[in-house]
Amino acid sequence: MTNKPNILLVYTGGTIGMVKDYKTKALKAFDFSQILKKIPELRQLNCQITTVSFEEPIDSSNMNTQYYIKIAEIIAENYKKYDGFVVLTGSDTMSYTSSAISFMFENLQKPVIFTGSQLPIGDLRTDAKENLITTIEIACAQEQGESIIKEVCLYFEYKLYRANRTTKINAEQFQAFASMNYPPLAESGVHLSFNKHLLFKHEKQKENLIFRKKLVENVAILKLFPGITKEVVTAIVQTKGLKGLILETYGSGNAPTEKWFIDLLETTIKEGIQIVNVTQCASGRVILGLYETSSDLKRIGIINGKNITTESAIAKMMYLLGENLSNDQFKYYFEISLRGEID
Repeated sequence: MTNKPNILLVYTGGTIGMVKDYKTKALKAFDFSQILKKIPELRQLNCQITTVSFEEPIDSSNMNTQYYIKIAEIIAENYKKYDGFVVLTGSDTMSYTSSAISFMFENLQKPVIFTGSQLPIGDLRTDAKENLITTIEIACAQEQGESIIKEVCLYFEYKLYRANRTTKINAEQFQAFASMNYPPLAESGVHLSFNKHLLFKHEKQKENLIFRKKLVENVAILKLFPGITKEVVTAIVQTKGLKGLILETYGSGNAPTEKWFIDLLETTIKEGIQIVNVTQCASGRVILGLYETSSDLKRIGIINGKNITTESAIAKMMYLLGENLSNDQFKYYFEISLRGEID
């Protein structure tokens, strides 16, 4: 690596890239090639910043797997040229997007950090500047000529998280994200402090980057609620072409014990559709068999999502379904940590 890290800033859309036209009061997309003029503080960072933007910025609500692939392709094509990558997206779906990107790259040896903001970059009280400046500083951080961060992360409001552990928890506060089951990887205060013992450790060093972009979209999420009917569950599990289902259960993985419910799930699993049990709780984990209400789920072969987030579970499922695994292999790989997403 050079003494002055090269950082690629990828803008896909989202609030952070908006500026207000003070005549019309309307928000318009910001030209990121002018970023050093808008945020001169970036010149104090010891790095070279190159920017690339989607031709048409997308709202995060329109994010989909094709955009995941587009973001990942930009990183893969420029991987050898740059020392770190900062990706700006809308915060509403950032946990989904960044989780997916984490699974698409194997043997990642450089930082890929997602950030955004709750207020546009031109607003008086914007959180965009701090988020962007610190994210770039983290992407530049090196020790002994190597990046400190070698995984996909998400930075927001003074905290760096492992991306596939995050959930958006607030639509109005600057502290928009949380990582309930895994501590922050770094915290920004007077000093930028890395929790190095928490960083993702690669078993194999200096392996080539593997980029996997086959994602299977034929998946669904079924959130249980008291009074859920047989008709609703049937409609979901019998969706044409369905390949995988994330089942959001109660507490530590509990679900109704009614015969029709268990029979429907068992039939679905026998038809080759993967079903993963994740908890609706913000923190904690699925422990199959802890209560009688999850014993049947364990018996019929449902996959234990442990403490994975729903966002990460859907991304991991899309990724693993694209790998042509046997049922046993799928279950094995889903229940172990691939990118630090589960423990």
